[in-house]
Amino acid sequence: MRKRFEQQFEIGRLLIQDTKITTKCRDSLVELMAALKALYLNEKHNEKIFSILEVAILKDKKRTGRNGMNLWIIFVLAQIRLCLNASYDRLHYIANHDKLVRQIMGIEKETSFEPIEFEYQTIYDNVTLLDDETVKGLNELIVAFGHEVYKKKGQEALRLKTDSFVVETNVHFPTDYNLLWDCVRKCLDGVLHFTKKYPQISGWRKFRNWRYQIKGLMREVGKSSASGGKDKGKRLKKSAHQYLVKVNTLLTKLEKEVLSFPVQDKGDIAAVMQIEQYMKLMKKHIDLVYRRLINGEQIPHEEKMFSVFETYTEMVKKGKLHPNVELGKKLAITTDQYHLIVDYYTMSDEQDVEIVDELAKRIFSSYRVLSWSFDKGFSNKINKLLLKNEISLLIMPKRGKRNKQEEEEENTRIFRKFKNKHSAIESNINELEHRGLDRCPDKGYNHFKRYIGLAVSAYNLKKIGKYLLEQERILQENLRKQAA
Repeated sequence: MRKRFEQQFEIGRLLIQDTKITTKCRDSLVELMAALKALYLNEKHNEKIFSILEVAILKDKKRTGRNGMNLWIIFVLAQIRLCLNASYDRLHYIANHDKLVRQIMGIEKETSFEPIEFEYQTIYDNVTLLDDETVKGLNELIVAFGHEVYKKKGQEALRLKTDSFVVETNVHFPTDYNLLWDCVRKCLDGVLHFTKKYPQISGWRKFRNWRYQIKGLMREVGKSSASGGKDKGKRLKKSAHQYLVKVNTLLTKLEKEVLSFPVQDKGDIAAVMQIEQYMKLMKKHIDLVYRRLINGEQIPHEEKMFSVFETYTEMVKKGKLHPNVELGKKLAITTDQYHLIVDYYTMSDEQDVEIVDELAKRIFSSYRVLSWSFDKGFSNKINKLLLKNEISLLIMPKRGKRNKQEEEEENTRIFRKFKNKHSAIESNINELEHRGLDRCPDKGYNHFKRYIGLAVSAYNLKKIGKYLLEQERILQENLRKQAA
């Protein structure tokens, strides 16, 4: 039975409230630990966090059975992973060997007592229990806690900034012919599962030859496409034709034989489903390669895929010189004057200008807003009218040519002042990328969204911890001066 965290008073156990956090170190992990300690000792927010975690993790669970990892440890480990942009291997090491982290987790003991340690798989299985909706609820509480730490008065309005950037998925650069190869090799991996498990299956003696020949033909297509010279078009068509003939031969063989493979357990069912899924994608990419390289068609953007593994991946062009395209999803963030992220939203085939209406509804339902700044990508007449009715100072530069009234508005001292301050959000984005949002290693769209949420919460906690340590340094310096 999984429990909340109620630290037991036992001989040798070091208590969370007694954790000594140095003010002489500016490492991200130390700042995160300072925020987590303060959050744990805040009774109001502590209770709310455990309530959210209980609903997410303990729903539909029996109240009997062996004890699992408690909710506080799960929360702490999830924040550490994203704060440090760490792999699960590094998280496993920290959880078992970092004394400060272990005391904040409430499991550290004095040296003469046997330590509590976790297996790698235990950490992975528990940290991945959190979902996107749970993390969003936790973020709201963390922001509310942060505003208390920064001594924000209940009626004090926020000064907001909104911008977007691309969180990349962990995929290679896509072309239709190398995505076709991805489909082929995953189908062959599925076949390998059966031939190893059931040696009596016949017809796949040349299994390795299939892989070797098709990969070689795919490379020939790539070389022909990248090279120049005379008769490039003919060479490209010839290599593409040879590639497609071989792939079609494999596809025909798979269609005839996959359904005859023995299926005796869940692993076999999963392998058959994998083969069928990638056969379907194989057919799609055979068609795309044929139309583009043989027929010379221009493939419409909406028909293209950018990964056969992370199928939600988009190719985003933000007008940058480097990189000119990014593969992933756009993330819109809204920060306040304390540099806390009060709202985040993962866009799906949306442009900046399209999300303002829903963003405004979420913000105005939770906060009072004094000013709000955007860049030109969010600007249009409807969005301006919508926001001007709600806030006293809107900074939304117009795209394109401005009329005389708009020119005067954007040249006022107050407009230029807040427009210049808007660039501060770029440093927030840069720090988020250091918290793990440069590229998401997790697989699947739900895990992608959860990864983003955890990165935002880790960022907010680190900011709060940094402020707490700065206040502690000032206090220590004042005491030192008084003593002198």
